[in-house]
Amino acid sequence: MKEFIPHISKLLDGVIGGLSFLLPEFVLTLTFLLSIGCGLLFRGKPMINWWVTVIGILLSGWFAYSQIAFPATSPIFFGMILPDTNGAWLKLLIGFTCLLFCFFVYYSQQLRNHPKRIDDLLGILLGVHIGLNLMAVAVNWLMVYLTIEMVSVGSYVMVGYLARDRKQSEAAMKYVLFGTVCSAVMLYGLSLLYGYSGGLSFVDRTQLTALLEMPPLVFIVATFFVLTGIGFKLSFVPFHFWSPDVYQGAPTPVTAFLSTAPKIGAIALLGRLVIAWSTVMETGLPQLLFYILAGIAIGSMLLGNLAAIRQRQVKRMMAYSSIGHTGFLIMIVLAISQQTFPVLFFFLVSYIMMNVGVFMFADYLEEHLGITTVTEYQGLGKSYPMLMVAMTVLMVSLTGLPPTVGFIAKLLSFSAVMEAYQHNHSLSWLLLLITGAVTTVMALFFYFKIPLNAFLRERKREFPPLAYNGLAVLAILLSLMSLVLGFYPSLLGAF
Repeated sequence: MKEFIPHISKLLDGVIGGLSFLLPEFVLTLTFLLSIGCGLLFRGKPMINWWVTVIGILLSGWFAYSQIAFPATSPIFFGMILPDTNGAWLKLLIGFTCLLFCFFVYYSQQLRNHPKRIDDLLGILLGVHIGLNLMAVAVNWLMVYLTIEMVSVGSYVMVGYLARDRKQSEAAMKYVLFGTVCSAVMLYGLSLLYGYSGGLSFVDRTQLTALLEMPPLVFIVATFFVLTGIGFKLSFVPFHFWSPDVYQGAPTPVTAFLSTAPKIGAIALLGRLVIAWSTVMETGLPQLLFYILAGIAIGSMLLGNLAAIRQRQVKRMMAYSSIGHTGFLIMIVLAISQQTFPVLFFFLVSYIMMNVGVFMFADYLEEHLGITTVTEYQGLGKSYPMLMVAMTVLMVSLTGLPPTVGFIAKLLSFSAVMEAYQHNHSLSWLLLLITGAVTTVMALFFYFKIPLNAFLRERKREFPPLAYNGLAVLAILLSLMSLVLGFYPSLLGAF
């Protein structure tokens, strides 16, 4: 023990020096403990817990915003995390998504009227929020694995939170089983990387260079195994099987959250990995890794959009839509550098607004009218014109048509990929561009099903008048924001 005494002060200095960069997570941890206390002491007053959660997320966002001006210049906590400017922006976006979830839960009658209430669900949200924040700044495989598990365990509980019928129980069970297998496979892949590199940091030049000496077959297997864990959170092909059933069986607020927030942390992780490899290789990613990711992006875009065309249930359609958008995110990541991070951030912001907005409209109509399938939207445009016009704007934006934020997001992503193609004239970039353009056209055939039925089909029954609650108003505001950012994208380009 005596030989370790001289190192104790150095270790403590390393810990203390990094504490200031974890203030957002400390605030969330304290809020998590307060949430548990409020749930026990004020069991019949869920609004107290709700306000504690919202205030905690806002305070965490404030401390994350302060890291934009004063980021860490090197990894802290012994090389585990790197809270840089990009990570701070992503933490803000994660916080924004969690706030949307809080408001979604507040207006969800399905959750508020359930015997479990929303107290425990809010506590789970805070735990997932901590995991996502750390995932966005992780640069060590051990930290990556721990954060993925934090997010996964919380997500399992969210999906099975109600579980009142067979479909919901089946969705939760599939999610847990598939996630457990993916976690085990990823851990085995990490053991292979550690065995060949002797370290767990994926931004350390020495360790990444050591991986280049791996036998090609072992490198492919290890990389594929590691991508299994990341792919589970992103739900890209071929790790997408769980998403349609889980999205349909989970409560709609949980579905909206799972389709957005975990993707932020996972795509940030994938982006850091690509940047690290590109820095080491100087000419870009190793060809094997590039081809694997390019194939995943193309497969996700094609399968997601083709399968969505055949869906009648709105939540299943949006599940496959999410898979297609994941392919776009991976395409952007492949073209990413430190200078093109704004493109990825802009796409994520636009995707979150569009996706959450559609799920809010879908949940509002399902609770008040019992509508769950596309054909049941027939005639809604005449009965609720403002509601359906706003939902149509979001569908147009998801397709990527002007003058919406979705058009700007896809235009920026195509521009980034075109620039990469002009740089090295690889056929893979051209295939990514063609696939992205073709699937954008495909998206017209399922996104426009709802406006087509709402405005061009006669209603089969009379619909009662609806009073817009806070959820409908918030969804309309998100629709309006998608138009505003379509005309003034510079509002998000200031960073």
